[in-house]
Amino acid sequence: MSARIEITEVEARTKIRARYLRAIENEEWDLLPGPVYAKTFLRTYADFLGLDSRALVDEYKQRYERPSDHEIRPVSSMNRERKRGPRGPLVPPWAIIGVVLVGVVVALYLVGTSSGPSTPTTSTQAGTTHHRVHHRRKPRPAPRPQPTTVTLQLKPTASVYVCLVDGQGKALIPGQIFSPGQAIPTKSAPKMKLTLGNASVQMKVNGSVVKVNPSSTSIGFLLQPSGSTSLPTSQQPRCA
Repeated sequence: MSARIEITEVEARTKIRARYLRAIENEEWDLLPGPVYAKTFLRTYADFLGLDSRALVDEYKQRYERPSDHEIRPVSSMNRERKRGPRGPLVPPWAIIGVVLVGVVVALYLVGTSSGPSTPTTSTQAGTTHHRVHHRRKPRPAPRPQPTTVTLQLKPTASVYVCLVDGQGKALIPGQIFSPGQAIPTKSAPKMKLTLGNASVQMKVNGSVVKVNPSSTSIGFLLQPSGSTSLPTSQQPRCA
């Protein structure tokens, strides 16, 4: 009001519906699609007005969000995790691939040495000579090495919030709302975690279609080379 900006102008500039802007002004958070959208809308609206968006989002979290499970874990369990320390993979992927290739080479060598050259043998019976030829066995094809990365492809069918981080928590898609027809970049990593604001998206993992079921809360996935699994709300990444 002090800047004499009409709500319709804010709607056109920020792409946030007028009813959501009025809900933010009146602190009627129940009218918004969910906490993830509320924080995204609040940050966008504050930046447009030249306000401190980080301070407003932090105040919203303190007043209206309940602490997630990882924020209220007992101190004793956290101490035990610190003592255990991070566990890496027992065998690195390159070592597994190396063992497989060595096994294939040894198998091919044994097959080659055990099968001698093709030699014809003759046997005469009732004046007729029959020739029998022994052929070498064809070597079996080498097994394909297991993939070490996972690739994610997303296509929005309606407005959808996307937050994607890698295994170290680095943001690959830092909490952004995509509209239908807008391209979402394809991302690859050894491991990724995904949060979706709703199910309005077509999803492929390593080229295979993954069904996204509607939910009353945000939707989370753990993506690995072996496949994808659902993530509970407490373990979903928060880019806001």
